[in-house]
Amino acid sequence: MWIINSILQKMFNVIFYPFRNMSPWIGMLVISLLSVFLILFIFKHTSNQKGIRTVKDRIKAHLLELRLYKDNLRISLKAQGSILRQNSKYIAYSAKPLLFMIIPIVLIIAHTNFWFGYTSLEPGQKTLVKVKLNGEYDPLETDIRLEPSPAYLIETPPLRILEENEIDWRISPLKAGIFDLEFSVAGEKIRKTLSVKSPPLSRISPVKFQKNFFDELINPTEAPIRKDLPIKSIEILYPTKNMNIFGLGIHWLIVYFILTIIMGFSLKSFFKVEI
Repeated sequence: MWIINSILQKMFNVIFYPFRNMSPWIGMLVISLLSVFLILFIFKHTSNQKGIRTVKDRIKAHLLELRLYKDNLRISLKAQGSILRQNSKYIAYSAKPLLFMIIPIVLIIAHTNFWFGYTSLEPGQKTLVKVKLNGEYDPLETDIRLEPSPAYLIETPPLRILEENEIDWRISPLKAGIFDLEFSVAGEKIRKTLSVKSPPLSRISPVKFQKNFFDELINPTEAPIRKDLPIKSIEILYPTKNMNIFGLGIHWLIVYFILTIIMGFSLKSFFKVEI
């Protein structure tokens, strides 16, 4: 999974690199447009376009029949039954392309989340670093150290929380840049990326997980932790980020879906795709 994530990371870096110092809205428009190109391409080449066109024409005809014969109960009921049957056919025709779309769309959303979902820290801004341990390890006895660095200040000794199977530190970054938090555990060094004062459009990685397919799928930003190590995950608490619309903060995923739907229906005729 990490090989696929590495390739996709490079692709997203290329896509967003020209817009990194611009408003996140520019990057959102770009990724929504590229998603629409992909969705329309898949839909066109995996769906029964002729069947969808026929079904839609029949639904329109039956709707017109309802209006013309609204005073005739028998004809109206027959037309409504025909509309339901045609809608069922339309859903069946749409199911196949949706199955082909789901994997690329999930991957796009997973990667896009870390460009639009979080804000990097500012120099001097305090935050927590949380290390979760595997169930068989006791946080009171497991020797894990967060190594000091000129990039950040470790403000507290490790807080070991038995109930959460967790060890926490409070840190404060000292300068702008992308740095590594380095942990020493079981004679090994584990690194976790720390982003400080990054450009407006940047990939922010809040969590690094142990090797696991699902966790790697939804958190594709860093190489996973080996399974033979005590650490299950390392998390840095970053502020969340929303898209600003007339002073309102809207989650980026809502904006992405709205833009994708609008662009999709606007461009379907240009690409000669029947939806």
